[in-house]
Amino acid sequence: MAGDERLGRQEGSTGSVSDRSWHGDEARSPLGQDPDPGLGRTRLELELELESGYPADVVPELRSRLGPRPAAYSRPTAASRPQRPLAETAPVVRPAQLPAAVADFTGREHLVRELNERLAAPADRPAAIAIAGVGGIGKTALAVHLAHTARHRYPDGQLYIDLGGAGSSPADPETALGAFLRSLGTPDAAIPDGTEERAALYRASLEGRRVLVLLDNARDAAQVRPLLPGDGAPDCVALITSRAHMTGLDRTHPVDLDAMSPAEAFALFALIVGEERAAVERAEVMNVVASCSYLPLAIRIAACRLASRRTWTVSVLARKLADERRRLDELRAGDLAVKATFELGYGQLDPAQARAFRLLGLVGGPDISLPAAGAVLGLDVAETGRLLTSLVDISLLESAVPGRYRFHDLVRLYARACSERETRAPAEREEALSRLLDFYLATAARVYAMERPGDRMVDHLESTGHPGLLFETSKAALDWLFAEADCLLACVPRCTGECTRRRAGDLLLGALDLAESGARPRQYETVARAVGDAAHAAGDSRTEARARSALGHLYSFTGRYSHAERELRRALELDGEDPVVASRASNQLGIVTNGLGRYEDAERYLGQALEAFRADANEAGEASALANLSRLHVSRGRTRTGVELAEQGLAIYRRLGAPLRLANGMYTLGIALTRAHRLEEASVHLAEALDLFHDARQPLWEGMAHFRLAEIQLMANRPDQAVAHAQQSLALGGLGGEWRRFSFLTVLAKALMAAGQRGQAEDCWRQARALRERLGSPEPEEVRQLLSASAPDLPAAQDPFPGHRDAYGVGPPVTESDPWI
Repeated sequence: MAGDERLGRQEGSTGSVSDRSWHGDEARSPLGQDPDPGLGRTRLELELELESGYPADVVPELRSRLGPRPAAYSRPTAASRPQRPLAETAPVVRPAQLPAAVADFTGREHLVRELNERLAAPADRPAAIAIAGVGGIGKTALAVHLAHTARHRYPDGQLYIDLGGAGSSPADPETALGAFLRSLGTPDAAIPDGTEERAALYRASLEGRRVLVLLDNARDAAQVRPLLPGDGAPDCVALITSRAHMTGLDRTHPVDLDAMSPAEAFALFALIVGEERAAVERAEVMNVVASCSYLPLAIRIAACRLASRRTWTVSVLARKLADERRRLDELRAGDLAVKATFELGYGQLDPAQARAFRLLGLVGGPDISLPAAGAVLGLDVAETGRLLTSLVDISLLESAVPGRYRFHDLVRLYARACSERETRAPAEREEALSRLLDFYLATAARVYAMERPGDRMVDHLESTGHPGLLFETSKAALDWLFAEADCLLACVPRCTGECTRRRAGDLLLGALDLAESGARPRQYETVARAVGDAAHAAGDSRTEARARSALGHLYSFTGRYSHAERELRRALELDGEDPVVASRASNQLGIVTNGLGRYEDAERYLGQALEAFRADANEAGEASALANLSRLHVSRGRTRTGVELAEQGLAIYRRLGAPLRLANGMYTLGIALTRAHRLEEASVHLAEALDLFHDARQPLWEGMAHFRLAEIQLMANRPDQAVAHAQQSLALGGLGGEWRRFSFLTVLAKALMAAGQRGQAEDCWRQARALRERLGSPEPEEVRQLLSASAPDLPAAQDPFPGHRDAYGVGPPVTESDPWI
């Protein structure tokens, strides 16, 4: 049993069932024999009077075994007993060895109900239920609670043993069998030597009986197998708890126990510290149980610490647990500690397993893929898979999805602590993270190259010692990038040291699709700032420039134009000779200044970008600069040259054969054709771009394409189609910042008004006005008029662009030049 029994409760979630078990000599008394002759009643009769939960079909059977009560009590002598074979000579006893039921069991309702249903159905009843999970997850508590709720189904007794499987001296099956046989009434002289012989006698003793066997804290299937009832005892069942998964046991129902839900965790905490005390600081309680990662043992220890300190508030405890570096040390009550529970499992590992456990604990992100884990460990995929499977088997690692692995959060902290205390820890940690960084950078660069044929940026990235993964299709490459996004970005801030910093900065550039998609803007911003700050502190101007360029790229996509301009200008100041910064930062500055209406600056920056791309023979970059110049010409009213420049850029994209880049070119040309009032051509190009953006998992640009199509439908006097596209743009537009959302609301309001849906249109205008006020810009006259009670309906075919031009004049625009480079 886990150490938290010493708190007066079982480990994990617990339940309220009164315990009237018999112990000691009375547990070994024969069924017809009275533990105290003076009572004049047999022990079984006492049990029947005390227990009210036996089903109707069980009680008569029990009473029938007693026969008529003798007039006077007398114990049978050895001479009077009938002589039978050893397997049949054991007196019939009803052991009741279950540990006391925990008074505050909570949670696990659905699981308890499901398992009780399995135990109640003879046809579906398994021979054993094996509950597996990490230390402290509540395996023993669940098993004891389940045993107490089901004990009425097993009137011939309940056996229990702690097999000590998590420690250094697990119980020997032969010894455990001897204890069980004695509990079942077998005399010592009749218990044979040898595991097999004892197991045979044990199975024979259980035949025809209904006995529940609780095998707690088992080490593995080999330890458990001799202790299971045999096929001749179909009405017996075993409950097994173990950190190891009991594979290889016949007719066993496995239960992989997970952490508690937040609601269950709160209920357990409140049960220990008091409902009123928990309710007063509910938010802080949720912080505490989250810091405990919803592990029942950790919650119990934290709650007991608080309960024993009446002067503490929950906030005090929450602050103590907020520091990850101290968290495991804080989760201690007396001689109980979460760390000690994990130590038991770690102590069983062989050197290769221990090394894998320590190094994988260094990795950030919610989980890790098998190939990435192989990079961390410096092993091939096959050997890595074997090691990780062995850690899953003993519940130190989880595998919720095939090919992906994760730690419980507190186990991860313990794994890191193990790594830090190793003698050669610094070198081992740095080498492992360097290998992981190489894996991510090499693979992300390959994804970038597949998405952007003709783009030479990857040629300027740092070299790696890992070849990276190979992908058969562009879709497979993008799927990998988005699946690994959290793990990849989590790796970056861990690699800002002298030997890894440049590669970490380049990984941001290789993973630009994550920024451009709008999927993880805050996470990308955080890691880009971390790299830039580390590079600045180290005087590494090249890495700082690239990190600031990546940050500016992100800001331009999310409509934070002033932030974008500041970062991009600083990048050029730091290292304008770097071909990556010289081309990319200039191109983005052209986008930003064009959007801000500073057309002269935009033309200068885009001219510099076009020159830099051509000097680097970067055809994809050249096409991007041409597309952005097209947007600039359209903004300045040069529609004819705007269309020509867009067509030049699109021709390059077609020649390079890049689907996503082709979508950018079509999008740009669609805008230019719209401004030239060539609406049908524009609609065709934008519809094709929309499909390509969707296939490339670019929701931000899907929203923008819908927005442009809504404009076209309004101009073509098709308000219903305009409403449909505008609603789609609004649904997807949350990724693009508030300026885009304002634009989408404006177009939707116009479309609704044109479609005769004035009430909904006015609601959109109100939202737009509130957003405008929050952004600190003057409210357009158009919005004020439409919100006034006397405002007339807009003409159905009114050109939508004048209202947008008014909006653009007072702040960052909601339309943006093409950012693809």
